[in-house]
Amino acid sequence: MKVLLAAGAGLVSMTGAAFAAAPDKVDPAILAPLESYLEGHRTGSREAFARAFHPEAELFGIRNGQVFRETAAAYAVRAGSGRASADEAQRKRWIESIDVVGGAGVAKIVLDYPTVRYTDYMSLLQVDGRWLIVNKTFMGEAKTPAK
Repeated sequence: MKVLLAAGAGLVSMTGAAFAAAPDKVDPAILAPLESYLEGHRTGSREAFARAFHPEAELFGIRNGQVFRETAAAYAVRAGSGRASADEAQRKRWIESIDVVGGAGVAKIVLDYPTVRYTDYMSLLQVDGRWLIVNKTFMGEAKTPAK
């Protein structure tokens, strides 16, 4: 099965994420870890991040021109402040696409914040009947301040 979701006109909101495709075309089980990840960002909940990631998941990205690597557990501690960000009302997040074949999938998530836009690529696996994020690769792009 291949399902692509794209943010655009005619959006349906699901716990803060935006979808252009009908929700019945996406297995709710694969959405669960992605929704937990978005909830973690929205609320600062370490528990939400822990529900999203496999215990051995790792995150990779580029920071200051260097490869950045972190465990999902360390990420949950760093990102899970226990409270929403002060500028939460200006932040937007959505699942841009999902591609699934059997028990493996990838999702693209966009985190559009006032000063930076992150693009996250999530690798997911169905482990013991439960979908989990096993890897996150991300890139952040600073926004040019408005003049």
